[in-house]
Amino acid sequence: MTASNPSDTQILPASDAAITRAITILRDGRPVALPTETVYGLAADASRADAVAAIYRTKGRPDFNPLIVHVPDVDAARRLAIFDTRAEKLAAAFWPGPLTLVLPLADGANVAPAVTAGLPTIALRCPAHPVMRAVLTAGGMMLAAPSANRSGAISPTTAAHVAASLGDGVPLIIDGGACSAGLESTIVALRNIGAAPGGWQLLRPGPIDPAAITAILGEDPLPPSDHAIEAPGQLASHYAPSKSVRLDAASAEADEWLIGFGSVAGDDTLSASGDLAEAAANLYAALHRADASACARIAIAPIPAGGMGDAINDRLKRAAV
Repeated sequence: MTASNPSDTQILPASDAAITRAITILRDGRPVALPTETVYGLAADASRADAVAAIYRTKGRPDFNPLIVHVPDVDAARRLAIFDTRAEKLAAAFWPGPLTLVLPLADGANVAPAVTAGLPTIALRCPAHPVMRAVLTAGGMMLAAPSANRSGAISPTTAAHVAASLGDGVPLIIDGGACSAGLESTIVALRNIGAAPGGWQLLRPGPIDPAAITAILGEDPLPPSDHAIEAPGQLASHYAPSKSVRLDAASAEADEWLIGFGSVAGDDTLSASGDLAEAAANLYAALHRADASACARIAIAPIPAGGMGDAINDRLKRAAV
């Protein structure tokens, strides 16, 4: 059964027929919105300049902001990037899953130049969600897929969020339910591939704790540097609602919608029990509800640092800029 929002966009429940329809649209050079375990992605054929341009046009995304390319497996990733033993170890540990690797672009990699925004590196992820994996496998395409929302706005974790943000900009949304992780992938850049010493940097915190990366690579991350924007989520203002956001709020001020956490109750809560994984999964949905409320401003309770808390606070700080 096909449901639709007031626009011409189709919203189809996840099924073999919906996946076949998505592949047809993708092969036509148009984008589709697909669920992943992190957030919904606006996917298009990464090898086609016209398809990638449609992503930028639909999102209103700055063309200096590169895109993550989603691949079905490590073999496909090796055709696009230069892998070393560190990359192999991380892929074996966390793929399929919410880890993006920024690696040197391989010679002859079949991606449109706009995917990498002219950089010598490429961001790659092998997603775990069955719908995205089915489209990648059956479609035979590598898919550039940033979050399926207007650039800089709150990320979508349901099909309804995508429809509200993009409207007629996307012909098809496959509804795979709410995203389980609810935060964009952890992004790690491996430095000095093919040279010594190595080194790695955390470009964006996410569902995978940096401590787990350290445990596998046997070295702590390098400090942040002044590299150009190499991956999504590095802009100072990002993931932002239309209303002003106040962080570390113990209570609501006049005309504020309070998003609570733990012992701080509010109009909504990320997790009444103080569970950070639950808070991450609920974050964007709560921001969408706050943005749609009658209150003029948004306040958010303190989120403890460490692990998933660092990833949540990263998103909140960018939302509040």
